[in-house]
Amino acid sequence: MKINKEKVLPIIMSALREDLGAGDITGAVVLEKDINITASIIAKQECILCGVDIAKWVFTTLDERVIFNPLHKDGDRLKKNKRAASLKGSARNILTGERSALNFLARLSGISTLTHSFVEKLRGSKASIFDTRKTTPGLRELEKYAVRIGGGSNHRMGLWDQVLIKDNHLALCSMENAIKKAKAKHYKDIEVEVDDLNRFKVALEAGADIIMLDNMKIEDLRKAVKLNKKKKSPRPLLEYSGGVRLEDVTKIAKTGVDRISVGFLTHSAPSIDFSLEICT
Repeated sequence: MKINKEKVLPIIMSALREDLGAGDITGAVVLEKDINITASIIAKQECILCGVDIAKWVFTTLDERVIFNPLHKDGDRLKKNKRAASLKGSARNILTGERSALNFLARLSGISTLTHSFVEKLRGSKASIFDTRKTTPGLRELEKYAVRIGGGSNHRMGLWDQVLIKDNHLALCSMENAIKKAKAKHYKDIEVEVDDLNRFKVALEAGADIIMLDNMKIEDLRKAVKLNKKKKSPRPLLEYSGGVRLEDVTKIAKTGVDRISVGFLTHSAPSIDFSLEICT
């Protein structure tokens, strides 16, 4: 599973500009230009690794002569205190890129690790874990990549790639009319959000491709699944959404829904601690 380097480089450049500013004054004062080092990047916690290539590109963007050797690939489980990568090159340039590289690894590995925990909870069920658009501004491409590395699936990347009719749309347009308009444009995978069984029945009859069951009670989820099974094919996919936590996800999956979307994956994943240590 690869990430598009051309999409990522502007994000890396933005992070480096933010951290570097007019230059690393400490490195310039303390370190001679010709000092070279060998260093290791170490995971200080067990994790599902994500962001190895991103870290590499941070260092090689600063100095293409830096030799970056990944010791593990994205998606590998790393135990505490295991090395993720080694690198050799200019001490000034490696230490200049250190924090940006570690920040990317920390954030992305946090998301992939949390996603993996959710996916493991669903093992044996038919339900899949999906992310949301509740991402850090400017980092969506990376954060959704981390979800995939953790075994989850991406919901829409943005407003352009899928119709999702939500409550605020329905405050201004009837559900039947909204779905009809979307179908007239030949959009695929038209999704509509409902928050009770009455609205669910309307969405079912109107021909939505995916119905998002927002914050509905467990007993209502079971009823929605039963109603959906009675419908002639093609039946819509049923997606639960609404404040899902790790301790809730198994009981939600047992209702028979097809998908569970989890904003927590990207808006609240705890970062994984990484360090860069110079080999002496």
